[in-house]
Amino acid sequence: MATLCYALSPSSSSSPSISKFISDHPSLTMLQNHCSNMKDLKQIHAHIIKTGLALDTIAASRVLTFCASPSGDINYAYLLFTTMPNPNLYSWNTIIRGFSRSSNPKLAISLFVDMLYSEVEPTRLTYPSVFKAYAQLGAGHDGAQLHGRVVKLGLEKDQFICNTIIHMYANSGVLTEARRVLDGHVELDLVACNSMIIGLAKCGEIDESRRLFDHMPTRTEVTWNSMISGYVRNGKLSEALELFHKMQAERVEPSEFTMVSLLNACANLGALELGKWIHDYIKKNDFELNVIVVTAIIDMYCKCGSAENAIEVFESSPTRGLSCWNSIIIGLAMNGHESEAIELFSKLECSNLKPDSVSFIGVLTACKHLGAIDNARDYFALMMNKYEIEPSIKHYTCMVEVLGQAALLEEAEELIKGMPIKPDAIIWGSLLSSCRKHGNVEMAKRAAQRVYELNPSDASGYVLMSNLQAASNQFEEAMGHRLLMKENLAEKEPGCSSIEVHGVVNEFLAGGRLHPKTQEIYSLLNDTSFALQDIDYQ
Repeated sequence: MATLCYALSPSSSSSPSISKFISDHPSLTMLQNHCSNMKDLKQIHAHIIKTGLALDTIAASRVLTFCASPSGDINYAYLLFTTMPNPNLYSWNTIIRGFSRSSNPKLAISLFVDMLYSEVEPTRLTYPSVFKAYAQLGAGHDGAQLHGRVVKLGLEKDQFICNTIIHMYANSGVLTEARRVLDGHVELDLVACNSMIIGLAKCGEIDESRRLFDHMPTRTEVTWNSMISGYVRNGKLSEALELFHKMQAERVEPSEFTMVSLLNACANLGALELGKWIHDYIKKNDFELNVIVVTAIIDMYCKCGSAENAIEVFESSPTRGLSCWNSIIIGLAMNGHESEAIELFSKLECSNLKPDSVSFIGVLTACKHLGAIDNARDYFALMMNKYEIEPSIKHYTCMVEVLGQAALLEEAEELIKGMPIKPDAIIWGSLLSSCRKHGNVEMAKRAAQRVYELNPSDASGYVLMSNLQAASNQFEEAMGHRLLMKENLAEKEPGCSSIEVHGVVNEFLAGGRLHPKTQEIYSLLNDTSFALQDIDYQ
């Protein structure tokens, strides 16, 4: 790889035409027309440096542009940028924009601050990228300072800047400011409204989101998808499907994003028949079966309890990304097909893909349900030693559950105490649950104390401890935990179940009476109860 180096004082091209300058240099023409990946870029860049063309501002900026694009390498772009003695406005804007859409948007903001101290003044084209960086970080309150600067400079009416400000506030949940900026628009802007719909739905204000949707004079595919995904996010499956049918009636072509949103809704609610209908719709309308869509289909079938359909989709899929493998491994592990899950993990290891942290959660879950202690220990060691994956709290929780299920409570407790990361209430709750199962009152007291300290409002710890002590004839202590639960205002969430009838998911809470047909249901249950009693007496 060529060394990134520049002379102390670059010479700017004196060519009056950038296009002509590029056409006069074959390496730049090749960069512009034929470069599609970083391997090609590095070869071209080496030639540019070797010929001295890298000293030219236009040539350097063209290399930087590719590196900072989605096809490039933002870290290589940054290395290139830092070797430019006097980057111009175009170069500053390019590197800031590149980081604003990367996995490290903080650096976009840091570079903008550096720019303010440089000799180059930001322009109206600089600010949208910085606002996007704040939006990606969900840091709308911090971005308000930049908003103030834009107002002082008289740029707040710039539509592009205004849209990114609204996006920043909406994505950060700062809805009051987002609405205020939106209301300042002379007319409803499509991009701004889409951002508001997503932001409102994200904060649970789905009805307000729908009102805005209904008032929009024009809607794009993005608008429809945003509203549908908003309904799904807020658990309103029937409204999402109703809007999907309206979308079809208005001849708006749904995209794979629409399908993924609906599949996720069916997965979360266990609506298998609806999920099958959506899967059939995808096949009939020749949607591209990319990794995202295939993963959503597999996840839907697994969460709806149809492992056979999930396996069929996985095996017939033309493309299998790592997310597809992870989804099927976890799905099989959760649906009583633990051996198949472990077998698929072995096949993943033999493929051209490498297991990641999610893959190991799947195989450890399979080991837990199988009671395969030695296998779990081996996979845990494999994850760290071969794949150099640092175990997360979820991996440790899986191991505690495996050990706890096998009554290896002391080993489980020692594992928690020896973790390099701070234990949370969930992992202590897992140990407490195992203590309850195996009747270890003393260890349960220690685990329960940790649960209380970390999450005093969670009722599960109090209930588990109370039940364990009651089972051990320690009734006074059991009552004490129940009273302590009330003192800490900890409430046990009511049980919930759902059933799908004719494509409609009906949800029921324990003791709940909010279902529209509650009276009919209770009446039928009472009649059934009396009928059963009559049968018993006969």
